Amino acid sequence: MFHVEQYSGTKEQNYEFLLKQLKALLEDEQDQVANLSNASSLLNQFLDQVNWVGFYIWKQDELVLGPFQGLPACVRIPSGKGVCGTAIAEGKTQVVADVHQFPGHIACDAASQSEVVVPMYVDGELFGVLDIDSPIKNRFDEVDEKYLNQFAELTSKYL
Repeated sequence: MFHVEQYSGTKEQNYEFLLKQLKALLEDEQDQVANLSNASSLLNQFLDQVNWVGFYIWKQDELVLGPFQGLPACVRIPSGKGVCGTAIAEGKTQVVADVHQFPGHIACDAASQSEVVVPMYVDGELFGVLDIDSPIKNRFDEVDEKYLNQFAELTSKYL
């Protein structure tokens, strides 16, 4: 049975432990929805100062809402629109310190102030994105970016 851990190491040590937890949680399950659901839940309980953690899945040339933790969200996002669509269009992680300064930001939750979006690939093909919002500006740094990229990559191996 899973229980909430107290993360007491350095930020990097805590992320390393999180990745081990993720692998243990996903490695024996084949169902995509179950794995995305558990990944978003695990990440939501790990991160502080976040108000939305989840996935958008690439379907028929647009991102479609997948498993998440947080308030109801935008259901469909076209490529190139908002932070998620930009991550898809550019094929790279987007770390946005202030979403109100991001051209074309899509405000699903008015409380969101900063955001990180990581494109995800399965067998070299675009799968979707990991999207995380925070109610504070400048929430995400280089360490978050590094480990969230690893989190998304590890999750992709079980999809």
